[in-house]
Amino acid sequence: MKRIDVVGFGPGDDRHMTYQAREAIEKADVIIGYTTYIRMLERYFPTASFMDTPMTKEIERCRMAVSLAEEGKRVALVSSGDAGVYGMAGILLQILEKEGKDIPVEVIPGVTAANAGAAMLGAPLMHDYAVISLSDRMTPLEDIMRRVEYAAMGDFVLALYNPKSRKRTEYLGMAAERIGKYRSGRTPVGIVRHAGRPEAQMCLTTLEKLGDAFVDMFSIVIIGNSKTYVKNGRMITPRGYESKEAF
Repeated sequence: MKRIDVVGFGPGDDRHMTYQAREAIEKADVIIGYTTYIRMLERYFPTASFMDTPMTKEIERCRMAVSLAEEGKRVALVSSGDAGVYGMAGILLQILEKEGKDIPVEVIPGVTAANAGAAMLGAPLMHDYAVISLSDRMTPLEDIMRRVEYAAMGDFVLALYNPKSRKRTEYLGMAAERIGKYRSGRTPVGIVRHAGRPEAQMCLTTLEKLGDAFVDMFSIVIIGNSKTYVKNGRMITPRGYESKEAF
């Protein structure tokens, strides 16, 4: 069957994989993805046919998927989290558009790191929030920091992806400084490593102490808005129900 399913399989633990994602992977003739993600899926689909490429080879993966689909195969092009959130969906659709390829594509959503991390922390995303990646591999740093500042100015909760790496050690501190112009240093911050996976860890801190916390590329950082608070170890952003008479 000539078809590409762009599959978001969630954080990596099969408990967070949707039925639709599992079905697409099981029905695929071949599954294509980043090497680390393929290693995750091999545990749950040991008889499946896999192809993988290293990091930064997203375009090559898409071209592999297109080539195999043109041969008549059903392909699952996989991303962790959601395929449309910093995933493979946009890249594939742009390539098909540019090359004028007529291949059926379905984008299958998945649980994001922000969703999985927020669930561990409590309910920090109960009101309006912005998702921003601090990786400048595809986006200029000045654009990233401008978005961080505007989101902070608008009092959005912020979910920061790719907050720190071995080379990018200063960007999270730069973001915290921008946010601190509009938010108290006591603003709650939640950090989750390996969100949604068996080895997941979380901690709660504040904006002023964020620099002392351990953060890496496996982490997602959720910074509360002006009304976010912590109670009984849970990070909560109220939506306003407490002001209703029925609350």
